[in-house]
Amino acid sequence: QVQLVESGGGLVQAGGSLRLSCAASGRTFSNYYMGWFRQAPGKEREFVSSISKDGVWTNYADSVEGRFTISRDNGKNAVNLQMNSLKLEDTAVYYCAGRNSPLGGYNYWGQGTQVTVSS
Repeated sequence: QVQLVESGGGLVQAGGSLRLSCAASGRTFSNYYMGWFRQAPGKEREFVSSISKDGVWTNYADSVEGRFTISRDNGKNAVNLQMNSLKLEDTAVYYCAGRNSPLGGYNYWGQGTQVTVSS
């Protein structure tokens, strides 16, 4: 299995940027499809973005399309989420996740990193 550790969260003003990183250890990172999810207080966890094993294919939630960019570096066992033009509603705990297949549920989850956007 793979272990995931997120970093890069913090407090930022609306309109600002943050870059989240997820470091993977364990099995071969390039074998996993990766994604980012988030959970705001009182809300269910929601999908943010995903990326294929080779980094060619990406997918975004409508709410972040055009503002967030997912990328991965298989040589460094890392997946990143560049978040620009942050909004108050982007405030949440962000989770990195991995799965063995392109469809279905994610098998592996990080512990999460807090992102707080202030006005």
